Amino acid sequence: MIFKAETRSMKFVPFLISSAITILLIIAFNTRWGPVPPLGEFLSPQHGFWQNAEPIDKDFGQDLQLTGLKEPAEIYLDDRLVPHIFASNEDDAFYLQGYLHAKFRLWQMEFQTYAAAGRVSELIGPAGLNYDREKRRLGMGYAAEKAVAEIEKDPVSKAEADAYTAGVNAYISNIKESELPIEYKLLGYKPELWTNLKTALFLKFMSLDLAGYETDFEYTNLRSRLGYLTFNKMFPITQDSMDPVIPVDTFSRFPGITLKTPRGYDSSYLQNMDTTSVHSSKPDKDNGSNNWAISGIKTKSGSPILCNDPHLGLNLPSLWYEMQISCPSFNAYGATFPGAPGVIIGFNDSCAFGFTNAMRDVRDYYEISYKDDSRKEYWYNGQWVPTDFRFEHILLKDTAEYIDTVAYTVFGPVMYDKSFSGNKKTNNKYYAVRWKAHDPSNELMIFNGLDHAKNYSDYQQSIKWLHTPGQNVVFASKNGDIAITAQGEFPAKWKRQGDFVMPGTDSTYQWQGMIPQSENPFMYNPERGFVSSANQYPVNPLTYPYYLGGDYHNYRALTINHFLNQTNEIGIEDMMKLQLDTYNPFAGMAKPVLMKNIDTADMSPDESKYYDLLKDWDLHYDADGKGSSIFNIIWDSLKSVVWHDELESVGMPGFYPANSTLLEGILRDSAYEFLDDINTPEKETLRHDVNLAFKKAVLTCKNLEREGRLTWSKLRDTRVEHLAKIDAFSRHDIENGGGEYAINAVKKDHGPSWRMIVQLTKNTEAYGIYPGGQSGNPGSQYYDNFVDNWAAGKYYPLWMMAKDEETDKRVKAIIRVTKQ
Repeated sequence: MIFKAETRSMKFVPFLISSAITILLIIAFNTRWGPVPPLGEFLSPQHGFWQNAEPIDKDFGQDLQLTGLKEPAEIYLDDRLVPHIFASNEDDAFYLQGYLHAKFRLWQMEFQTYAAAGRVSELIGPAGLNYDREKRRLGMGYAAEKAVAEIEKDPVSKAEADAYTAGVNAYISNIKESELPIEYKLLGYKPELWTNLKTALFLKFMSLDLAGYETDFEYTNLRSRLGYLTFNKMFPITQDSMDPVIPVDTFSRFPGITLKTPRGYDSSYLQNMDTTSVHSSKPDKDNGSNNWAISGIKTKSGSPILCNDPHLGLNLPSLWYEMQISCPSFNAYGATFPGAPGVIIGFNDSCAFGFTNAMRDVRDYYEISYKDDSRKEYWYNGQWVPTDFRFEHILLKDTAEYIDTVAYTVFGPVMYDKSFSGNKKTNNKYYAVRWKAHDPSNELMIFNGLDHAKNYSDYQQSIKWLHTPGQNVVFASKNGDIAITAQGEFPAKWKRQGDFVMPGTDSTYQWQGMIPQSENPFMYNPERGFVSSANQYPVNPLTYPYYLGGDYHNYRALTINHFLNQTNEIGIEDMMKLQLDTYNPFAGMAKPVLMKNIDTADMSPDESKYYDLLKDWDLHYDADGKGSSIFNIIWDSLKSVVWHDELESVGMPGFYPANSTLLEGILRDSAYEFLDDINTPEKETLRHDVNLAFKKAVLTCKNLEREGRLTWSKLRDTRVEHLAKIDAFSRHDIENGGGEYAINAVKKDHGPSWRMIVQLTKNTEAYGIYPGGQSGNPGSQYYDNFVDNWAAGKYYPLWMMAKDEETDKRVKAIIRVTKQ
């Protein structure tokens, strides 16, 4: 066998040997725990980690006989190890998708379901107990059980899930110990057989990632201590620079649900609560995306173009797995989820589709009043109501079982109580969580529908299956249609409902219904010639009949819409440049304020130096530039100057309002009321605060420059980390541009996880890339071979292969499959 001198398989051998004493593993993707496996098994030449080193010339071609397959099929692996499945029926297509997901991503897909189900203690022992209790008390398993019942109730989704599960198990049942992914050997366990419940768990895990962020406890504490008026000023429900997904008010003044707002909701129902600790396992609040579709009236080709780049955590193995699935009833290509059937973001022979996060708040908390510590009865609507209990059996590796008794109420599970408070300080009170993901739903059907869709009508019918997480679903078709819908089953809320913990003693504060599908914001073939979303408000929150809630990001949308409004004759290269754009629109508004107020008289040499660098900065997040670093440091310093004392006085230091709140406040009024420090006798001004922030920032800049970390790429330190945070299996020190407010929204370990551009000409022209590789094996050349090109802003052609192209030079291996 020929091995490449610097293959990843050779790189990680020294790491594994040096880590024989202790290997720290992560659970929940950010906490390291766990003992090493038995060294005899781990180092075994026949079965241990040595077997995971993959030769550079490995031939993936083979002839397979698989139980459960109905008819012969072929899988063509191209030069990037992207599989192109050609099957004679849908069942076989999904069966082979499951087989391939298991073959190339088995540990990843199973590990994520362990994490979703609250089962990591089975792998690492008592260190995972709090994590597991949190997931069980959130009701992840409870939600997945409801979802799998819905999946198996529908004959289409049941057949799809059953076939996928059978394919995964066909691989697992025949895997040799030597072929087990390296992570199983590190953790010392073996894979279980797959089930439809595991697929449902994975989908609920994505719901948590995209619809699980909340600040109810923090907001409750702040509002009760700051007062209602001050809180509303610091944490407003709208933005001055708002540019909604649906810019025109098209909604009826007679909504389908007439809401009854509780009396005194703005002041009387809150009590002082000590909830100052921030929950450590919240999803990233910036989980979002960009997407847009352009009508042929604005493109060079005369055909629509659809673009999408979901912004999620950057991990190895990647969240995504690229694939083509072809059978007589549909032919789809795009990014798939290892763990679930279908193409998630992609295109077929007729249309293209993509998603951005809707950012809506669908997770609320209610304080429960129990009769006594037995929790057998709670007060609700004037009477004592019996509690339901769910007994969660948590297996602890190498120790005893832990049984967690979780109470269920009319609202949902009691997540926090006297026995479990997570990382919150709840004063031993009881808090039930109402999460939309608990409700029965069958999200598999939206992907099935879009994979089969031929026109706008099919798109409309498909998206109705999406309940949680809410998404802005973009669409374009070869007949020229474009559309976008803020889709989900959203609770109809009154103003500020769900922003704070609510009383659970009666139904007054419960959700009063779901917004009718007809009142979900949408846009179809608009006159302006494009639709777009970038996690901004779906509509104007002041005119929409229901409270939107959530946490919205407006600045990327401003850049996208500005370009699409003013540009015609748009081509593929224009879309690549737009997806990679590093302009910072927030800084475009904030930098003039800083420059106007920094006092240039009597500056020290260091102050002059960094002032000049800021002045000359072109407002782009360039990898090797220092201007973006200096701006960020000064702005962070200004936030601290303005907000720190105000928030420290109420026990919430560091929980700052959104950057837009401070910027828009000082743009509206240079005497913005929060500029004046409550702890100093003299009147403070914007100029005073900016100069104080600048001087503090200069010291930080000087230290960072001394350490060689002032350039933007060094300061941000982008990395794509292994799910278990094993350094040798990760990619660190990635140099690229982009940042939080840019369209290319790259952060330290978060950013565009799949870039896709699809031009719907007669012969579809598509391009894409993600920061990873097709193989989940760190010893394979296909593990991370896309990362450098992703960082450099390059794209790969997405080849929608035809069956008669099997002799094409891009085909590197063929897997021929027959039934056993």
